[in-house]
Amino acid sequence: MPSEYTLVINGKPEGPFTIEQLKAKAIKPGDFVKTAAMDDYKEAHEVAELRQLLGFRQQPLIPQYFGSFDQRLLASALDWFFVSGVCILAAFILTLLTADKATRLFIAFGLLAVIPAAKFIYHIILESSAKQATYGKQILGIKVCDMQGNRISFGQAAGRNFAKLFSVLTFFVGYLMCFFNKQQQCLHDMIAGTLVMKDRLF
Repeated sequence: MPSEYTLVINGKPEGPFTIEQLKAKAIKPGDFVKTAAMDDYKEAHEVAELRQLLGFRQQPLIPQYFGSFDQRLLASALDWFFVSGVCILAAFILTLLTADKATRLFIAFGLLAVIPAAKFIYHIILESSAKQATYGKQILGIKVCDMQGNRISFGQAAGRNFAKLFSVLTFFVGYLMCFFNKQQQCLHDMIAGTLVMKDRLF
């Protein structure tokens, strides 16, 4: 069955319309559309079927909706919980497998170094993945992208997370900088050329 699209006209969803009906309405690449199978509205040029049938060229998307400080803070708390939980569980299993008290102490104190290192790697891998977000960010509906809204590379994700050191060394003022710019970038985002964006809402 051919796809049918709901089209946003003058700020209100109308339809659904067939491809031929969209043509008759002279749909533009920047018009918002949605099918029953789509989670949210997209600009017409983002939809492969419409690009193919209507001759649109995919355009770079400039993010307009940004993750707020409270969303980012809660996502970070969730990520600390997830990473710490996995590391503590692994350490607990290791202590059960050894009877040596010195080894158990080494494992316990080793967590102080292992957890931050694991969280650093966790952020780099997931923020440069297809999801563009850690599990905490995914739950909150936000993701990391470059200044055009595209997925960042592994190297850029590593640079962003290394740059968090500067946000911390400024007595966390680097994190509070998100309140003073329209794109809500923290200092490490400015250094790495990244944004934390959220999906469009209608």
